[in-house]
Amino acid sequence: MRVVPIACLSDNYAYLLVCPETKQAAIVDPSEPGPVLRALEENIGRNGDVKVVAILSTHHHHDHVGGNEAVAEALGVGRVYGHVSDKGRIPKQSEFLEEGATFTIGALSVSILHIPGHTTGAVAYVVTHEPNDPVVFTGDTLFVAGCGRMFEGDPPMFHGSLQKLAKLDGRTQVYCGHEYTEANLRFAAHVEPSNQAVLRAKDRAAQVRKDGRPTVPSTLAEELSYNPFLRVDSPEIRKTLGIAESASPADAFHAIRKAKDGFKA
Repeated sequence: MRVVPIACLSDNYAYLLVCPETKQAAIVDPSEPGPVLRALEENIGRNGDVKVVAILSTHHHHDHVGGNEAVAEALGVGRVYGHVSDKGRIPKQSEFLEEGATFTIGALSVSILHIPGHTTGAVAYVVTHEPNDPVVFTGDTLFVAGCGRMFEGDPPMFHGSLQKLAKLDGRTQVYCGHEYTEANLRFAAHVEPSNQAVLRAKDRAAQVRKDGRPTVPSTLAEELSYNPFLRVDSPEIRKTLGIAESASPADAFHAIRKAKDGFKA
């Protein structure tokens, strides 16, 4: 399969997901139509007749679905996916998903994880296509080295969603909704300064951004090695932030999230 990150707005990513056999494709989180339609034109020129058959919305926020209507109308897309609880909040939504739902984009198999916390209707799209490694589109729930703010959920809910993602195959490539990686890694280095994986990731991200490239994707194995929101049991993180050893994982997550909300560096 082929995944093309599309820079939108100031720091968002939409994605073009293409099935190589059938040339059927989906757009993930088209926040604005212009960059998405230009990216599609470029890829049609390089790959033949790519036909977009679906829009995949990870959650209802405008900076992820603001281009749904214009993109769907420009391309004649009839299938717009989102969680069932987001009915009325996702423009042009026609498919109402629940945990465990599956569908296909050409020969690509897509399965749904309901991952509330950032919003109550957030979903992840897990895409498999042998012999490729799996990919997951996480929206604003899981970022490279971070996670989204907790707008509609609560700490146990959000922590549970991250743990659900953490159980995916470690080879899974993580495509998230924003280019927040360098800021996230600065926070990760602050709370876990002896973690060499964080330091290596910081150097790599700095070089990638210097070269003008996106930091996505990471892999789930990499996230488990340096993302503080997946490392709530780390003794060093708990010590840095004054989180008691006896604190539950959800309470530790909440403390880390509050610390990140106020972090300046």
